Amino acid sequence: MDALTTAVKVAGTGLGAQSERMRVVSENLANAQSTSDIPGGDPYQRKTISFAAELDRESGGSMVNISAIARDSTAFPLEYQPGHEAADENGYVKMPNVNMLVEMADMREANRGYEANLQVMKQARELISMTIDLLRST
Repeated sequence: MDALTTAVKVAGTGLGAQSERMRVVSENLANAQSTSDIPGGDPYQRKTISFAAELDRESGGSMVNISAIARDSTAFPLEYQPGHEAADENGYVKMPNVNMLVEMADMREANRGYEANLQVMKQARELISMTIDLLRST
């Protein structure tokens, strides 16, 4: 397998990984205020995503794979809201352990990673096209 095809394949796995990362971040943002339906119950628990590099024996390229989508084990912040349906006997509600600033930073980073991989694919495709054009003209 040639280097350009390998570059496209590696960038493709990067696109898939960053796309999945954006989905996880979006889910966290969408549930940033999702509390429990029962008094004292646990709210939405933030999800995290981990990646791993895997060698593709055919191409020799290092591909990106999702190694795990897990739950963040940090403590749930408590808010005093005695009238809330999820409030415990002391009037405190467990809120999701989602930090909007962290999620927005993660989303920006995932977006930049996606764009970088997309640029690699565009450049490789352009080089492949130029190579084909050169072969036609000879």
